This record gives sequence, C-alpha cells and structure tokens, in this order.
Amino acid sequence: MNSETLFPILYTGPDGNRISPLARTAAEAQIDSTGCLTEYRPLKSRSILSKVTSKRGVPFTHAINPYRGCEFGCRYCYARYTHEFLELRDPEEFERKIYFKQDAAWLLKQELRKLKPGTHIGIGTATDPYQPLERRQKITRSLLEVFAEVGGFRVGIISKSSLILRDIDVLQEVAKRNQFSAHVTVTTMDTRLARVLEPRAPRPDLRIDAVKQLRRAGLRVGVMCSPLMPGITDSRKSIGAVAKAAAEVDASFFHAGALFLKPCSQPTFFKFVRENFPALEKSYEMRYGQNAFVSKEYSERVGAIVESLRNEYKLGKRIANVPQAVQVVETQPWLPF
Repeated sequence: MNSETLFPILYTGPDGNRISPLARTAAEAQIDSTGCLTEYRPLKSRSILSKVTSKRGVPFTHAINPYRGCEFGCRYCYARYTHEFLELRDPEEFERKIYFKQDAAWLLKQELRKLKPGTHIGIGTATDPYQPLERRQKITRSLLEVFAEVGGFRVGIISKSSLILRDIDVLQEVAKRNQFSAHVTVTTMDTRLARVLEPRAPRPDLRIDAVKQLRRAGLRVGVMCSPLMPGITDSRKSIGAVAKAAAEVDASFFHAGALFLKPCSQPTFFKFVRENFPALEKSYEMRYGQNAFVSKEYSERVGAIVESLRNEYKLGKRIANVPQAVQVVETQPWLPF
C-alpha cells in the first residue's frame, strides 16, 4: 500500500526512515555554488511568510527568513533548530549548508494580499538576511522591493551585516509606504571577542558605521545589544560601550536582551564557553541546563542596567520589537517554506 497516500506528511528516505517532504526537498537540492567550507543550495518554497509565536510576547505575527542556515556562525544562535526540519542535526551544518528560498518575491506578493493592513512583519528573525550569499542572490533586496510597492504594513529588519547599506535606496522607499525600522545587532564592541563569538560576521565598528549611514539616509534604525551573556557581555562596562557607540551615531533606539539558549544551541555555545571562558562553564550548565530562559531576577537586574544606560546616553526605546528569541512555527510543516 502506498504510504504517501496514507501519510502525506511523511516520506521514506534512503535509509528507510520517514522524513518530511521539506527534508526530502532539501536533500534533493543540487549544489548551486560553494564558499569557504560552505555549500549553497536552492530550496523550493510554497510560502515565504511564517507565523510567529514567542514566550516573550513579541508583537510580530509574521516572519520572513530568505535563507535557511546562516554563515555567520554565531556561537549563541538559537535558530540552529531550523535545520532539524531538514533532518540535519549536526549543529555545524547550520552554518555550512545554506539554503536560499526560490521565488521569494513572487510568493510574498501573493501572501501579502491575505494580510490585514498594519500587520507586523519581521525580516531576519531566525537567520541573517544579509549574510554573504545575499551579495549574489539578492533575495532580501527582492523582498524589500515588494514592500516598496505594497504599503500599509509594519516592517522590521534585523541584521549584523554592513551589507544592508547596499539597499539604502530601496529601504527609503519601503519607509515611505510602511512603518519601517532597521535593527543592527552589536553584541560587543570588543573586536577580539566578537571574532570568536560571531566568527564570520562583520566587525562591530562596521555595524556601528552602518547605523550611522542609515540614519543619515533618514531611516529609523537602532542598535540591538543582544544577547547579553552572563559573565561575558552583561557588565555595565560592556553594555555601556555599545550604548555609547550607538549614541555617537544618533541611533534611533537601543535595546538589549538576555541570552536565550535552546537545547539545539547548547553544544555549540557550551564549547565556546569551555574554550574561551572555562571558569564560567559550570555556571552556564546550571543556568541553562534545564531552561532556555534566564531567571526573572537576572532579567530585572540587567534590564535596570540597560534602562540606566539608555537614559544616560539619551537613547530611545524600541517600539517595533524584532525579537532576539523568536521561534518560527511552521503551521503547515509538510510544505517547504
């Protein structure tokens, strides 16, 4: 009997185990090109918008992630779980096997017709929309071009790449027709730390310069000092250095949130801690071993530091939240998106 008829969500792989059509689509995708230790493959998609749910009550109801996987390789990245939908469970594959979604702009045009005006949409909530592959594929730009034509939405984009400067022209058009905010992540101003923490992302000073140029272009753009990592980047001195840099380039707002560590991200992050901050290893295992979130007391403590620095440097508050910890929910997991 045909198992596909009985169970349309599942298919059988070469090893006899059942896999989802999304995983099968990814497995069948041919290599488009390669980079340094990285493979790039196209991924057929039937949807580009995903519904969002979060324990932090973020206002975004929909998210767009043009790419699956992220080459920046940030040690703390919670989005490594998304490769599990592709049956890729080695954490390193998340940053070595990058998939780009086909027909993204066309799909977005169709799906926006079904959304109410004022819908909150976040771009890059799981993987960076301006990672290296975007230079050639230009999928993020194609999506922004859609928002430049279709207005009435609340659009936020989050990135830690200076490549966003390439799209100033289209971002200005998006802002004319939508309520738009850009969020540039700057975890630390310590270049050495940033290099081991976010090994293939642009330097912190380049990100701050991107904020400066985006503000000069008349765009609303702020700095996201996230995640705050206990004992590593959560001191007043460390957060203050980022806040000061943000103020010097006239950032529209400043925000910082504590580290959110999903189980799929623990091996990668704990290895980073063990190699660079061995004295903190046990405390991290105790803090995050059973819970992805920090305690209420910790959140309040670092929140008070952030608020104090925001007042000191006269930085605004984030209005359109782009979460550092959102989970993209596949409402139709059998459809590649």
